[in-house]
Amino acid sequence: MTPMKCIASCLATIAATLPLVTVASAEPEKVAVFDFQFAKGAPTPPTEDDKARLQKTTEEFRTLLKDTGRYTLVSTDPVKADVAKTADLRACGGCADTFGKTLGVEGIFVGEVQKVSNLILNMNVYFKPLKEGAPEKAYSVDLRGNTDESFDRGIKYLFKNQLLER
Repeated sequence: MTPMKCIASCLATIAATLPLVTVASAEPEKVAVFDFQFAKGAPTPPTEDDKARLQKTTEEFRTLLKDTGRYTLVSTDPVKADVAKTADLRACGGCADTFGKTLGVEGIFVGEVQKVSNLILNMNVYFKPLKEGAPEKAYSVDLRGNTDESFDRGIKYLFKNQLLER
């Protein structure tokens, strides 16, 4: 046997005896993103423009999450009627967790905007893993101006500079 054939034979033998290594790709986390809400107690109720802006922000947030490939978004439509009956997903005694479990997700996102005035707002996003004892995480950004642009910049900043680091 020539030296080259010997080396090739040895390498083939070694390769055949090594265990097969497979790279496990992490499955995207199944999550639900509830429609963002305005926090209760604002000095003025939200206008129709405010509500439209908030819905647009919710959709932008869902798109950002989906585009990472880290999440599989589950529709909240099956519990939408029940969610509508609650005044506030942040102050309903765990109803958001219950809705998430009904949807069969691993975690839930709840967004809330506190409107102090048309100049000062605060956008908060809360992530709650639904496994026993897992702590909720909160992400927050202050907004200056009640405009489409400030909401768009705010959700993108919060996502890029806080949430992606989780």
